[in-house]
Amino acid sequence: MLSTSPERAAPPPRPAVLGIPRALVWGYVGVLLFMIGDGVETSYLPTYLKTDLGFAEASVGIVFTAYGVTAAVGAFLAGGLSDLWGPRRVMMAGAACWAVCHALLLAVAVPAHSYPLILLCYGLRGFGYPLFAYGFMVWIMAGAPERQLGKALGWFWFCFTMGYPVLGSALVSWLKPTIGFYRTLWISLAMIVAGTLVVLVLLRERTGFQGLSRDSERVGLPRTVLGCFTVMFAEPRVGMGAVVRLINTTSQFGVWVFTPLFLVDRIGFSAQEWASLLIVMMVSNLACVVLFGALGDRWSRRGTVAWLGGVVSALACLALYYVPEVAGHDYPLVAIAAGALGVGMAGYVPLPPLMTAQAPERKGQIMSAYTLGAGASMAFGPLIGTVFIGPLGIGGVMGIYAALHLLSTVLVLRMKTPEPPAGRGAATVVHPAERPTAALTAASREL
Repeated sequence: MLSTSPERAAPPPRPAVLGIPRALVWGYVGVLLFMIGDGVETSYLPTYLKTDLGFAEASVGIVFTAYGVTAAVGAFLAGGLSDLWGPRRVMMAGAACWAVCHALLLAVAVPAHSYPLILLCYGLRGFGYPLFAYGFMVWIMAGAPERQLGKALGWFWFCFTMGYPVLGSALVSWLKPTIGFYRTLWISLAMIVAGTLVVLVLLRERTGFQGLSRDSERVGLPRTVLGCFTVMFAEPRVGMGAVVRLINTTSQFGVWVFTPLFLVDRIGFSAQEWASLLIVMMVSNLACVVLFGALGDRWSRRGTVAWLGGVVSALACLALYYVPEVAGHDYPLVAIAAGALGVGMAGYVPLPPLMTAQAPERKGQIMSAYTLGAGASMAFGPLIGTVFIGPLGIGGVMGIYAALHLLSTVLVLRMKTPEPPAGRGAATVVHPAERPTAALTAASREL
């Protein structure tokens, strides 16, 4: 429901910093700091709840299930609420939810060893990070020049991933031995506050300060949320995009659960080697998200998602099974397969502008469909493995993941390509039929 006035559709050129629109730079800094704070707990919180607080494994699982449900709901709401309130208010709502629930968790629930309070506080906190992070992603979609959207989104995912699994885990490994995990959790709150203040004080790009839908189209929260569902049926290609986003990380979450059972128990890899393979996967992803975003801008968003996302991911899923099955305990070869999956996941970066091109006046609702796919993949990936690993084995499960990625390629190729944005000269437009290597070289020079 975004206004499509000529001024908005063709924004004047704005200087960029490494491909990041200069007006949005502080938003990226804020997201990085916020996701570092959110990622502090990832590597140790389940052990802390079980070992230090004495809760049963099943009880710990319920805590994280509740968190996953609210996080998925928060991700879905980020786009629709940005239509009503504007991305800035959505981000602040997410930050307030995170900070208040985390403070109550540490100040009241944990000292009291109260499982119901821990479940309530941590579960409600799940709304926080998706509203903040995905609220800013919607801000990028609304405020960045269209010709830079792929690269701008690539930098968003770089900051998101660098903060959440990488620097957040590094921070806790550094602080926990000296001050303990409980005090480290207070440091995470400080990081959240710091990221929020950066956005609140320094991010002044005006698009995100108001609702993205036109005044006449604001129909209230219930109908806006309903519209986030109905847009996938009213615009079938938006529904296709949501399915593609679901597939994007379905294999990732499934691989994280089931591949170590295969590599460690059957092939003979150590747990430390598996952990290092995950690092290879995520570093490969970080190395490519910005490059492939720029490639989508320069060459073809549809082609980048279809071939570098869908096909590369499909081949990587098969390689993660067949390479160790044939070569055995050959770490370098398996590391190449793991890195290829990280590269393939990065290939999906240009998907949001491809989806919003299907109905540019409903960007907020379309982004809700996109984030709904993102949230659902956290459950869908492990579910596939749980259902099929018995009758088909790990090879069959990896084959299903590969088939889904190939399905995403078919779906993306059926989505129309956005019209070239105004101001994008002929010299920067490379037809999809032309050589992608030339566009890849040009994209790498722009970074």
